[in-house]
Amino acid sequence: MISMIIGHKGSGKTKKLIENINKRVEESHGNVVCIEKGQNLTYDLTYRVRLVDSDRFSISSYDELFGFISGICAGNYDVTDIFVDGTLKIGGQDKNALLTFLERLSKLAEMSKAKIMLTISCDEEELPEAIHQFEIVK
Repeated sequence: MISMIIGHKGSGKTKKLIENINKRVEESHGNVVCIEKGQNLTYDLTYRVRLVDSDRFSISSYDELFGFISGICAGNYDVTDIFVDGTLKIGGQDKNALLTFLERLSKLAEMSKAKIMLTISCDEEELPEAIHQFEIVK
């Protein structure tokens, strides 16, 4: 399952993400992973979250991010949840490429049984209409 938190900078996306991550850690019987650009969430998340800095692995496109997430799922069958903070910062501003990424990610989530939540910094109106097939967290 794919879900997204959408809104401009300062709209509270990261706060919602942190709440969701910490909640899932308490409920999960597996591993919870959070991918972010930089190391901003280090002190906001419980130590039980596997926090990954995308810059450390030179991830700079949607294809690279998809490959990285696929590797996480392939390497650890106990991953129940994957969170991505700053999706557009990591993958780029091309909204059509974002849609393609989400469609591929949806298939991966279904196959691996992992729940994936992303933050996207823009207005909903700026995104392709097809993106609304995925859950948008309010």
